[in-house]
Amino acid sequence: MDLAWQTLAILAVVALVAGFLDTLAGGGGLLTLPALLLAGVPPLQALGTNKLQGSFGTGMATWQVIRRRRVRWDDARWPMLWAFLGSAAGSVAIQFADPEPLRVVIPVVLAVIAAYFAFVPKAHHPPDHERMSAAPYEATVVPAIGAYDGAFGPGTGSLFALSGVTLRAYPLVRSTAVAKTLNFATNIASLLVFAFAGQMAWAVGGAMIGGQLVGAYVASHVLFKVNPVVLRVLIVVVSVAMLVRYLLG
Repeated sequence: MDLAWQTLAILAVVALVAGFLDTLAGGGGLLTLPALLLAGVPPLQALGTNKLQGSFGTGMATWQVIRRRRVRWDDARWPMLWAFLGSAAGSVAIQFADPEPLRVVIPVVLAVIAAYFAFVPKAHHPPDHERMSAAPYEATVVPAIGAYDGAFGPGTGSLFALSGVTLRAYPLVRSTAVAKTLNFATNIASLLVFAFAGQMAWAVGGAMIGGQLVGAYVASHVLFKVNPVVLRVLIVVVSVAMLVRYLLG
């Protein structure tokens, strides 16, 4: 697409803010997808381009948490593979399926995330014992969330973080870090499907990549210093904002 440089600059700034927000609490697509549509990018290309720029943000966050040994690669690689496969399946399926059921699923998912972190008194504290061991969690829950992200995906990062706390008994900050690696895998899978389908505005995505990288880089250094209560509040705010934005169309 041929957009004015001023428009591309604005999209880059939006991507920077989104990359920062997405790394901490998820929900960066709440900013970038509407911005792409307002800039005049056709809907399917907007979805594909959103995955393109978002992949670099989650990629930067993933690199930082693994490089700083907040998440071990040996622990992340198999869950990432399951997330990738689930997302690829969801991205392919949505090309042929009726998207109407998503109109019910998406607001329910966002409402559950917001309600859990808002009303469960110690939502940012993990349970005393894991409720699901690693192997079944990785083979069922992770690809299921991945498929949701591949099909559409608002709240995916928060959903990964929530499942990590409630099912795997991870502390919220660690679960959020793990969620970045899984979200990166789902973004890459979906990106490949949309690129293969030719639904990509490469120049627009390229302008937004720089912003995503900067935002995610800064947020990845803030993540392990932030109070879990602040992180919890941020997840609630982002989830509610996405829910309202979705319901209002």
